[in-house]
Amino acid sequence: MATSSPARLYCTLAGALLVILGVIGFFYSSGFGTGSQEVARDTDELFGLFAVNGWHNLARIALGILALVAAGSAARVYALAAGLLFLVLALWGWVDSDGILLGLAPFNDEDNVLDLLLGLTGVAAGAATAKPATDREAKGTTPSGRKARTRARIRPAAQPPES
Repeated sequence: MATSSPARLYCTLAGALLVILGVIGFFYSSGFGTGSQEVARDTDELFGLFAVNGWHNLARIALGILALVAAGSAARVYALAAGLLFLVLALWGWVDSDGILLGLAPFNDEDNVLDLLLGLTGVAAGAATAKPATDREAKGTTPSGRKARTRARIRPAAQPPES
């Protein structure tokens, strides 16, 4: 198992949060309507804050499970990719005026703030985590499979002066 890192912590915490919000969201709204009118009719507010429907809940659960799986081996990649995705969603949410993403999922300002926080922390956690060494770097081989040459030359031990 790999050592802990900011990206692994992000994946674990964000993944758990997203799964929990998604599951609880189904108790508020489980409608899978499409189109502005049906989405608006199926939308409820989770804890009186986050606009949710079935699609939004499903997306949160999927991203959360993916984060929890990625915490094992691909935490840095997930943190960076999800961070960028959440930043795009936050910006899109503030620019879009109808409050419905792609005719499927509702969103509001609170969702946009959550996406912004998840995005900023994801990018920060990914950037703060060192890139893992490749197998070649760890073995010290070149792409052709030969041992990599070291730049330092080994000097022979000094010979005692002959008498």
